[in-house]
Amino acid sequence: MADSGRAFDFKLFRRLLKFTNAYKWTFYFVAFAAIVMSGLAVLRPYLLQEAIDKSIVPKDTDSLLFYIIAMVVVLVLEVVFQFAFIFYANWLGQSVIKDIRVKLFKLMLSFRMKYFDTSAVGRLTTRAVNDIETISSIFSQGLFMIISDLLKMLVIVAFMLYTSWELSLIVFAILPLILYATRVFQRAMKAAFEEVRNQVANLNSFVQERITGMKIVQIFTREDTEYKHFKEINEKHKKAWIKTVWYNSIFFPIAEMSSSVAIGLVVWYGGLNASADGAITLGIIVAFVELSQMLFRPLRQIADKFNTLQMGMVAANRVFGILDTKSHISDEGTVILEQTNGLIAFKNVRFGYVDNEEVIKDISFEVQPGQTIAIVGATGAGKSTIVNLLNRFYEINSGEILIDGVSIKDYTLFSLRNNIAIVLQDVFLFADTILNNITLNDPSITEEEVIAAAKEIGVHKFINSLPGKYHYNVKERGTMLSSGQRQLIAFLRAYVSNPSILVLDEATSSVDTYSEEMIQTATEKITKGRTSIVIAHRLATIKKADRILVMDAGKIVETGTHKELLKKQDGYYRNLYEVQFLAEEMT
Repeated sequence: MADSGRAFDFKLFRRLLKFTNAYKWTFYFVAFAAIVMSGLAVLRPYLLQEAIDKSIVPKDTDSLLFYIIAMVVVLVLEVVFQFAFIFYANWLGQSVIKDIRVKLFKLMLSFRMKYFDTSAVGRLTTRAVNDIETISSIFSQGLFMIISDLLKMLVIVAFMLYTSWELSLIVFAILPLILYATRVFQRAMKAAFEEVRNQVANLNSFVQERITGMKIVQIFTREDTEYKHFKEINEKHKKAWIKTVWYNSIFFPIAEMSSSVAIGLVVWYGGLNASADGAITLGIIVAFVELSQMLFRPLRQIADKFNTLQMGMVAANRVFGILDTKSHISDEGTVILEQTNGLIAFKNVRFGYVDNEEVIKDISFEVQPGQTIAIVGATGAGKSTIVNLLNRFYEINSGEILIDGVSIKDYTLFSLRNNIAIVLQDVFLFADTILNNITLNDPSITEEEVIAAAKEIGVHKFINSLPGKYHYNVKERGTMLSSGQRQLIAFLRAYVSNPSILVLDEATSSVDTYSEEMIQTATEKITKGRTSIVIAHRLATIKKADRILVMDAGKIVETGTHKELLKKQDGYYRNLYEVQFLAEEMT
């Protein structure tokens, strides 16, 4: 995190500028336009001075027309270069943030699940959308505008000294006050904007989570509590912004007053000198009034634009914080898993989501090609963790996981995961059509193939009854479908991917009897000839498994077929089965 007390982070700025390398000619043109604009800026006061002293005072109407035409030409040039400057500065900013956003999203796609477990969705959304958009203002309203204003000021100062050093000294005497106020203002605004971005992220995170979990809020009648909490967060957000308004309210009146004092002194001293037939003419006084405004106005604007620049730098610092995150799964494997036989082996595997808290404790087992094994156990026994480790969503602490005798670390991540299809208990559907949720926009899977697969497992009739059928939009998270229907869509998604290894993680725990029967039928078809791992809560669904692993507290405590395990007196599986069978009998 950048130091909020520092006025500007040049290291961060240089890093940001590297993204302009792909657009260097646009960058150079914008810089050139800024230089031209600074030169044109002093031409108008100069031409006005000359028009007054050489045409208006001596009443030479012929030369006055020349000066008017010249001022019109300068004005047109200013408009043209101003247009080009603003357009291409904004174009450059949007191009840079496009590249940063693409790079950020690509990196986020490779993050391990542990990162998302500990990161708020709203905060990540703020970084990927709001903060990156703020970065564009560095180029469109900050950097080049400040450079342009500084160049104008340098040219104006040089021209003022050349024209009248006496009036220049009067104007420059006010500058230290403006410069000091500007520096104090910049430092204060850097810290203030850091707080603003924090509060925006907190607000986004809170609102997104509550909207997503609105059902829970209403079920447990937490509306008043969440409303009060929201008011507190919103109040902090308001106070953070008011602090920036407070600094602006102090600085800009001081800058305006200083400018007025300088102009007043120029008119007073210049008027006395002109009336006494000194070197200062009426044209010079009028030119200096305009030059003084042109000198002080950029100072005020620079402070304002520096605010924009600071906000962009704060946002860039936050985005680079994610870009620098070393939380992705290593993809250094070189072996491409094209078509696996399905031999899976866990050898002395240990794993914990948190340091010094193991969830999987020295587990070893094998799944033979084409075999279906089931994993059962109480909640928290480590069943789903095995699935996460097989797909390398998390890295094991020790031991080894092999597929066809090769460590899964030696396979490329894409080829590994491309051969494993998973149906989770908590089905996630995108706000898209059923067809796209099944194919996940894979062009190699046609709609005809999806329909054929749906008919095979008995899902076609249900999908065909929906308005729009396979093109029915399920809305965000699939809220237009029941939990059982979402589960069927997820199962069809796995089915059409034609996986070598199939994993069903509590896939039938939240569906009705009818949906479960369809899934059981589909399971028999899809598991035939494929290695399958079934994590089940309902023990009745795994009776046909070739082998059952019974887990407790991260260890495998029993293994065998359904019949073999039931024969064990006081066995863990038998107790589970009897309790569940009794509970189902009583319902």
